[in-house]
Parts: sequence; C-alpha cells; structure tokens
Amino acid sequence: MKKQISVVLALLMLLCLSVALAESKVYTIVTDTAFRPFEYADETGTMVGIDVDILAAVAADQGFEYTLTALGWDASIAACQAGQADGMIAGASITDARKENGWIFSDGYYSATQSMAVAAGSKISGFADLSGKAVAVKIGTQSAEYAESLKDTYNFTVTYLESSPDVYQAVIGGQAAACFDDTPIMADYIKSNGVPLQLVDGTANEGAEYGFAVFSADKQELVDKFNAGLASIKANGTYDEILKKYLGE
Repeated sequence: MKKQISVVLALLMLLCLSVALAESKVYTIVTDTAFRPFEYADETGTMVGIDVDILAAVAADQGFEYTLTALGWDASIAACQAGQADGMIAGASITDARKENGWIFSDGYYSATQSMAVAAGSKISGFADLSGKAVAVKIGTQSAEYAESLKDTYNFTVTYLESSPDVYQAVIGGQAAACFDDTPIMADYIKSNGVPLQLVDGTANEGAEYGFAVFSADKQELVDKFNAGLASIKANGTYDEILKKYLGE
C-alpha cells in the first residue's frame, strides 16, 4: 500500500513539474525594426509601438512570458520558419496567399490599407502618371503585392528595398518616382519626421487586417492565447488606449 502511495505521489509530483514547466515557458517573439507607429526604436533604443504594446497587454492578460527581438521583416519570417522563434508580430496583413504558404494567423488586430506616396510638390496625381517610372516598395509585403498588381497596367517598374525608411528615402532622393506602403505607416512617417512626401488621394486599396502569426501548427496554443488576450483588452478598453496613444484615435 505504501509503495502504491509513493508511486501516486511521484506521478503527482511529475505532473506538477510538467505544469510548472509549461507555465514558465518563455515565448520568443520577433518583429520588424522600423514600421512606425507599430514597431520602432525610441530615442533610448527601446522598441515601442502599437504592436509592442498590444503584445505586452495580451501577455499580461493571459499570463505568459516572452522576449521580443527586432530582427527585420525577412529575418523574422525566416526565424519563425526555422523554428528559432515562436511567433511574429510586425504589421503582417492577413491574406489567403500567406495562409497557403504556411502562415497561421490570429484574429485581426488592426485594419490597414495600402496606398501610394510621392515627393511633395510632385505632379504625379495617380497611377496613370507612373508610366515609364520606377516605384519603391518594401520586399515581401502587401504593399509590394499591391504595386505588382498595377505595374503592367500602368507600365511602371518596381524596386524592392528592405525597410520602409529605405522606401521613402528612394522617393526623396529621386531614385523612385513614388512608393507604396501601408497608409498609416506613411502618414505617421510624414507627420513625425516632416519629410517632403505626400500621400496621393484615391490610391488606397481595400486593405486587410493585421495579424499575429506563427508558422507551425505546434504553435497554435500561442495563437489561441493571443486571440483570447486580444478579445479581453478590446473589452476592457486597453486596446483603444493603445491606439489613442500612437494614433490619436
């Protein structure tokens, strides 16, 4: 009898240990380096932004720990696909094409359109004025796909760059006649930095929701936690406070 009790106690201890280890898991989350106002480094070098704050609020609500590392867009995707990171939050638009390529998305946490910007004072007023010219986009993004869908119709070429600031600088420096990016990102960049760019009216697409993403079904629990936390912070007002903090909405 004592032996049976000892075995049961041992099994219970193992179960408790397993639960403790599971609860103490620290998720590795990756993000972009410069996608203001969703993620960017402040004057102290600390990563801040809508994505950063939403992740922190969700984790606090759901009681999980994580580390957040800014690797850049392509490097973040690669890290997740290689199993070196658990998930990615980087203003990633939820699309069928990405789902077909192995992306597993959370519920949408922000709806954004993509549009075109040109140099301040430019005579370009629409896509028809791009014939024979080059436009800059950030590689592997929804805005790049948007530009690609229009290039043959309007006879322009597409130049691929690594980050949104690089894309904007290409227009400012005259290497590209226009650029395509997520509308709130460009609007914030123009306002915050006083750069000589302007959004072109009438060029926005229908847009898509941003989602937290993982790249393996084994990570579904993290998506479930994100969804539960997102619903909670929307219900208690934290989500709206975060948007107001960065967008004034």
